[in-house]
Amino acid sequence: MLIGNVGREPEIRYVDQGQAVARLTLATTERGYTLQNGTQVPDRTEWHNVILWRKLAEIVERYVHKGDKLYIEGRIHYASYDDKQGRRQYYTEIWADNMEMLTPKAQQTAAQDTPSNP
Repeated sequence: MLIGNVGREPEIRYVDQGQAVARLTLATTERGYTLQNGTQVPDRTEWHNVILWRKLAEIVERYVHKGDKLYIEGRIHYASYDDKQGRRQYYTEIWADNMEMLTPKAQQTAAQDTPSNP
């Protein structure tokens, strides 16, 4: 389970037989704190690659944008590939089973109406 903010506009594509797949980055932040001895521990942000399929991907395509807050339930998926130099590269993704949009509608509408910078 993750709660975080979308880092950039989601990427949507359609694969076999028109099945929608969405890919997005989600930033989760662990708040900083102060130890008893006065040492400051700063905020720590982690970035997660999230994959959503079918109906969830279609919802993402229509309603989810950069900066939106999401609740994601899913499972961790580990994979690897060989890069151009023949080295094995590993990556981790979250394959979402459930998603809830946490950004209030008024904020979503305002963000969509704001012109972007060129």
